[in-house]
Amino acid sequence: MSQPASRIAPLKPPYPPEIQAQFDRIMRGAPPLVLFRVMAGHTRAWEKFRAGGLLDPGPLSLRARELVIDRTCALNKCEYEWGVHVAIFGGPAKLTEEEVRATVLGEAMSQCWSPAEQALIAAVDALHHRATFTDAEFSALAAHYDEAQMLEIMLLCGFYRTVSYLANGLRLPLEEKAARFPQ
Repeated sequence: MSQPASRIAPLKPPYPPEIQAQFDRIMRGAPPLVLFRVMAGHTRAWEKFRAGGLLDPGPLSLRARELVIDRTCALNKCEYEWGVHVAIFGGPAKLTEEEVRATVLGEAMSQCWSPAEQALIAAVDALHHRATFTDAEFSALAAHYDEAQMLEIMLLCGFYRTVSYLANGLRLPLEEKAARFPQ
């Protein structure tokens, strides 16, 4: 059964040389994601999206970064972006099947998480539900992460909430090789 098309049509190849070069940088030789192809069709939106500057590694470990992204996308019911990240980064981030499942169906205090990861997941949950931390949540996060990392966590949550809005609002078809939400 085929999926419905995106509400805004993505660019089709061949791409303008500047756009192709940007895709090559971001995708490292893989075909560009539907999300990127939709955004790149609208110069201002594409420039603002890329200016978010969170497509680089940043001060968090790959594992912590992916936990933030996966949990944020799961909370926003964004199977598109969650699935892309799990498929591409789940292995390199050493996420087990149980941990991947817990990003969607688990709790912050799930036993599969280390104490630092429990604080991280709790922080993502707090930002999603209340857009702030209690003093206890901030202290728990600060016990494991430095200031640059805590800022990155907040920025990633906001950026991937925006990505979730885009993917969900555009009703992007799921990428063929992306993971699917656990049942």
